Amino acid sequence: MAAPGAPLTGVVLLNMGGPDSLNAVRPFLFRLFSDRDLIPLPAGAVTQPLFAWIVSGLRARKVRRYYEEIGGGSPIGALTEAQRGSLETALRGAGLNCKVYVAMRYWHPLARHAALDMKEDGVSRAVALPLYPQYCGATTGSSLKDLARWLRRAGCTFPVTEVRSYPDHPKYVAALTETVSRAIGEAGRDGAFLLFSAHGVPQSLIDGGDPYRDETERTVAAVMQSFPGIPHSLSWQSRAGRAVWLSPDTVDEVTRLAREGVRKLIVVPVSFVSDHIETLHELDIRLAAHAKEMGIQSFLRAPAMNDSPRFIDALKEIVLETS
Repeated sequence: MAAPGAPLTGVVLLNMGGPDSLNAVRPFLFRLFSDRDLIPLPAGAVTQPLFAWIVSGLRARKVRRYYEEIGGGSPIGALTEAQRGSLETALRGAGLNCKVYVAMRYWHPLARHAALDMKEDGVSRAVALPLYPQYCGATTGSSLKDLARWLRRAGCTFPVTEVRSYPDHPKYVAALTETVSRAIGEAGRDGAFLLFSAHGVPQSLIDGGDPYRDETERTVAAVMQSFPGIPHSLSWQSRAGRAVWLSPDTVDEVTRLAREGVRKLIVVPVSFVSDHIETLHELDIRLAAHAKEMGIQSFLRAPAMNDSPRFIDALKEIVLETS
């Protein structure tokens, strides 16, 4: 248990967030397309707001339909709140006097809320903990910058330790391996193929030195040490726009696997720790339908870690290692 009167550590969980209602879809998209780390535009200070307003309007109707099909909003807010509460309990039980906060990049609660709350609570140091296991400038980098900006604006002067990534941290790998084991147990090992699907990014980002692809490959390699003999591959989902993205695209990879005779497919959402639109709709609905159309007889998606005890234990150890 935490010692009475010990300095208070603030732990900030960073994630993208998601619209919690259908009315929130367009405002969420506007925030997303306004992010210059995610979508850098020439003269972005001038052009980005107009671009975000136009594109969010054009895409809102289609995206709203997707959210309607998974229940009317993203569950990521509630799932992250569950992670927050479980992690706070675990850290206090380990002797750290702490409070855990949530800072979403594109929807509430935002980083400014976390910054103001930490100042009011008298935090003496903070740990910024991304819920992106693999570093990417467009996600982790953007979230860390956003938090730092709001901490400055709130007048917070305490030191902040940034956890940049943990792609092959043993306890994170163990948590992810557990979800894969559950899926294999349900589907059956014979004839199974593991397809790790990560959120894609433009190839130009990787060519510029971003470590995201390499770190994702490290995660896959670490998990596969527990499943010798089971074939696997890595693909990249959510491709958008005309830019060249990382390949193979997940849909294209499913097509290839089906043509090569794979009939039992287990998809592992390797870059996602919580269920949201990319797991619940893009994989569970759209990719599953495509796989069936291509002749895959058994399609199963490994569960996201969400607030599983092993994942919370991994987050706890990562925080304690910063002390």
